[in-house]
Formats: sequence, structure tokens, C-alpha cells
Amino acid sequence: MYTGPLDGFEDKVRLEDFDPVRYTLALHDAAPMELAFKPGTRRQTELWQKKLSAKVTDLLGGFPKRTPLKSVTLEVREFPKYRREKFVFESRPGMPVLGYLLLPKTARTPVATAICIPGHGRGVDDIVGIAPDGKDRTEKIYYEYDFAIQAVEQGLAAVAIEPLGFGCRRDAKNKAKGLEQKACEPVAGSALLLGQTILGWRVWDVMRTIDWIETRPELDAKRVGCIGISGGGTCTVFASALDTRVKAAMVSGYLNTFRSCIMSIAHCIDNYVPGILNWAEMYDIAGLIAPRPLFSEAGESDPIFPIAASVESFHRVKAVYEVFGAGDQVQQETFNGPHQFWGVKGLPFMAEKLRG
Repeated sequence: MYTGPLDGFEDKVRLEDFDPVRYTLALHDAAPMELAFKPGTRRQTELWQKKLSAKVTDLLGGFPKRTPLKSVTLEVREFPKYRREKFVFESRPGMPVLGYLLLPKTARTPVATAICIPGHGRGVDDIVGIAPDGKDRTEKIYYEYDFAIQAVEQGLAAVAIEPLGFGCRRDAKNKAKGLEQKACEPVAGSALLLGQTILGWRVWDVMRTIDWIETRPELDAKRVGCIGISGGGTCTVFASALDTRVKAAMVSGYLNTFRSCIMSIAHCIDNYVPGILNWAEMYDIAGLIAPRPLFSEAGESDPIFPIAASVESFHRVKAVYEVFGAGDQVQQETFNGPHQFWGVKGLPFMAEKLRG
């Protein structure tokens, strides 16, 4: 069977030299990573965090000045154990963000609050109990299992936001292809043309969500956490790394290495930050969260975030925490499952850290 133009010429060329992934992985291994973490004193580590934080902000495209949120409540509905408010605010001029506030009815206000960010799929509806037909559902289903509702069941308020490129924040052509169709393209590519990144825009949305939380007296802006799965985990890592108002983070189905996941396996363009390997690997970015509490979970049969690299990355991050004497503030759970939200140990961890 014919496999390509090099058939029969194996004695004259090295077939592996034509593998571009092999080539890029070699470049990864030779990348300078000039701001990679190096064990040192606490003071040295804090200075490293400051330098890397500034560099990552620049690589994401920087952040704009804060402008009025112009928040509007669209709907309020009562459920047996929580109240759900649908709202919008403007993260920057011309960029509205939709969100749901799930406020537990039995919690004492102001309530510790988790910002919840979905991964690729239908968007925020898939984590707040809304079925594809727009009706309420009671069964938590694969792969995100309505984890914003699960956070409420742990006694936290949940502020679930729609990431740019999912759900209602999509262009007309992608919307026409159905609810599951992501719209990271062409927006992510357009951001690159402008010297920015869609990840930077999403991180800014999280930062502005904290600003919104600060306007709500029933929410405790001093006890804000961030929870995300998959692409939402990406946003959680970067937002928590860059905004110290995030007091605890839970990353599901993301913490890994750039080498083993997005360089070796096909992923959405929204994962890529130009030039980042000149400065750091993924675990270095996660190390900026230290010593604030961080929980990572990973499926042992996750096909797009290989488990061995997830474990390796966790241990690299823990080394940063140990400099602060905070090794117990970073934990990981691996579970027998695929790419999905788990939450068995992670959600109680978040509830404990945020409730104090």
C-alpha cells in the first residue's frame, strides 16, 4: 500500500527526520526557558515570581485599563437549595460577559465564592444544570458534571462565567453549527494578529469577575477561589498565577507540560502563548500561585493530557511550595477515568481553604 512519496527510498533518507512533531520537541528540549524555577531562598523565589508574572502578562498581550462594569441582572430563579441569578457585565468596552451566580440559601453571608470556568463544549450552561434544550436537569452528566452546582453543595457560592468562544459568546457562523461547536477560531487567530491572545482576554474576564464579586455584598471578595476543567483549567492556572486575589485554585484536566500535551497532541489554538517556552514551562506558571492553596486532578486515562506528565508537573509545582514551607497547600488526585471533572477530593479541599 502506498503511504507517500518516500516509499522505496528508506535507504536514502531518514523517515523520522520528516516528522515535524519530533523536530519541535527537540526545539522544546533546547529552549532557553530563561525564567524557569530554580530552588533558592523564599526571597529569591518571590523575586522570580515577580519577574515571571510580568513576563507572562506581556506574552498574553497585556491587560487594558479597568472600565465600568455596567452590570445588569437578566433573571433570578429560585431552586430548593440555591438562588440562581443570570447577569452580564462588560469586561472591557464592547466585550460583554455572561455569568450565573449560584448563591446557597443556607450559607451565612458574605459567602466564600468560587469562580467556575467550563472547558470546551456547550459552555457555562453545562456546569450550572441547564440541558441542551434550555430546561433544568437534575442529573449531573459527563464530562463537567455541573461542577458549579457541586461547589454550591460544598457551601460555596459559585460564579460561573461563559468563556469567550463558547456558548452565547460565539460568532454567527459557529453558532449555526450547533451548541457543541466551539468558536475559538477565528477569534484566537485574530488575537494573535493583534499581538494579543484569546487566553489573555479570558484571564482578563476572570479578573473582572473578581471586580464584579467585589460589588456584591453577599459575596466575600476576600475569599475567592477559581475552579476550571480542561480549557477552563488553562484559564484557572493563568488567572490564579497573575491575580493574587484568587485565594485558592482547583485545576481539573489541565496541569501537565507543554511538551507532553499541546506540543505532542492536537489541541485547540486557544492553548498557545507565543514565545512562552523562551521563558518557562507550564509548571513554572502554576508555581506563581504558591503559596496559595492549589489542587490538581487528572484522569489516568486522559488521552489529551497524559497522566505521567500531569504527575511530573505536580511534583515540579510542589517544589516551589516547599520553598515557602507550604508543601501541604498543594495537592493532587489522580483517578481511574478519562478527561473529565472528578472533584472527590478537590472540591472539599477548595471548600476548606476558602471557608477558612
